[in-house]
Amino acid sequence: MQKSENAVIVVGAGPSGLSAAACFTEHSVPYIILEREDCFASLWKKYSYDRLHLHLKKQFCELPHKPFPSSFPEYVPKKQFLQYLDDYVSHFRISPLYRRTVELAEYDEGSKKWKVKARNGDSGEVEEYASSFLVVATGETADPFVPVVEGLKSFPGKVLHSTGFKSGKDFKDEHVLVVGSGNSGMEIALDLVNHGAKTSIVVRSAVHFLSREMVNLGLFMLKHLSLSTVDSMMVILSRIVYGDVTKYGVARPNEGPFYMKVKYGKYPVIDVGTYKKIKSGELKVLPAEIESVKGKDVLFKNGKLHPFDSIVFCTGFKRSTHKWLKGDDYLLSEDGLPKPSYPIHWKGKNGLYCVGLSRRGFYGAAADAENIANDVSYIMQHP
Repeated sequence: MQKSENAVIVVGAGPSGLSAAACFTEHSVPYIILEREDCFASLWKKYSYDRLHLHLKKQFCELPHKPFPSSFPEYVPKKQFLQYLDDYVSHFRISPLYRRTVELAEYDEGSKKWKVKARNGDSGEVEEYASSFLVVATGETADPFVPVVEGLKSFPGKVLHSTGFKSGKDFKDEHVLVVGSGNSGMEIALDLVNHGAKTSIVVRSAVHFLSREMVNLGLFMLKHLSLSTVDSMMVILSRIVYGDVTKYGVARPNEGPFYMKVKYGKYPVIDVGTYKKIKSGELKVLPAEIESVKGKDVLFKNGKLHPFDSIVFCTGFKRSTHKWLKGDDYLLSEDGLPKPSYPIHWKGKNGLYCVGLSRRGFYGAAADAENIANDVSYIMQHP
């Protein structure tokens, strides 16, 4: 067990943690990053599918103090985004401590410091760190979530979470069920259809379909117009472009797409071709929840039974911050998201901060990182 004193401890080396590190570097604030995986940006490097592109134009996805190269396309593919992150880490000389799983972080009133215990995945030892400032950068997408389904263990085929899916070419000619109708589910379903899989998708909740162009127009308009005005225009545009989606088994939400993103963290479906496959019947929409699984047969709550060869759960993530962060009753809720409303969501008490949890993507994380570095720098200079 070793003890280490640091100015700032950052938990997580995804894009949010890297953004914070770069901003601390710009302010000459010393820090360390503790990362449970063996690499930075592990969700992108190890747990994302091949066809993934950034859904927003690159200017909305840049990390602080380093723009994307002008040669990069408007919508950056996974491979080039990883290249950008590699360059970013090199440029700011970011060196996370890998395979460090934080087991406890609590504020010590006596020393006025955060005491952090992290297990070293290589040695098995618990290491102790102390700091006046603690930054939670574990992200919105921390721990893959698969719902409990009765009989799922009896299913003889492949069962995987979206983090284990790479390409539809592995499922050619199979009957595949995609569970979850967010952007990952819709895009994975498209990839499966394109590679010759007989694909069905469970669309249980109402969704907004928007094109990339609509989303970028909406983000531009939000700088000048109210959220409700922009949402009204987005819904009208969606109806014009996509028509009556209900006849294909997809319900439209009563609330607007940007409002839902801010309030619930529920993103609109940014359509890159999936809707065309739904209209053509190549992608079958199943509007009911799964009741149970028996062998290859999946029984739905509407009483229908369908056989499948593989199941891909695109059912999102949970956050486990509450398991290790103790003594914070102000900043983060039980589900690991900020209690204070935007734009003061990033700052807690006793030197606790969070970055990348505003439900505003990379753009929001970059703003959080700047705000936190400015605040820490000011406090250090004015003790």
